[in-house]
Amino acid sequence: MIRLQIPSHADYIDIVRVCLYGIASKLNFSYEDIEDMKVAVSEACTNAVLHGGSGKEDGSLIDVTFQPSEAGITIIVKNDGPPFEHTEAGISSPPLQGIEISELPVGGLGIYLMEALMDEVLVQSNESSTEVILTKYVSE
Repeated sequence: MIRLQIPSHADYIDIVRVCLYGIASKLNFSYEDIEDMKVAVSEACTNAVLHGGSGKEDGSLIDVTFQPSEAGITIIVKNDGPPFEHTEAGISSPPLQGIEISELPVGGLGIYLMEALMDEVLVQSNESSTEVILTKYVSE
């Protein structure tokens, strides 16, 4: 297991992507799978920055855990702050086919992207934190 703790600021998300690239390369993921994972993890981290510890100025942190296995990798992005109502975001997201860019809803697309790019996505929230658990399996 590899753990990373970054400040809750968008400037630090690149560090998570670089770390993911190194780990995923060692696990023999394809270039395309690594790029997909980088986008999904970036979305999870961006949500953590936007929603985690909102209103706090005490230097909130985001915890990122990489759990490699023979089957693939699980990445957990955890932030403190109010719960994220992910089920409502997913239910209210309309199908994206046939929609003009100007008609796209604001917010809620991050979860959609994560689900499209990863094999498994689980969001767990309580009153004080949110965890996004992303899993990708190595393709043979």
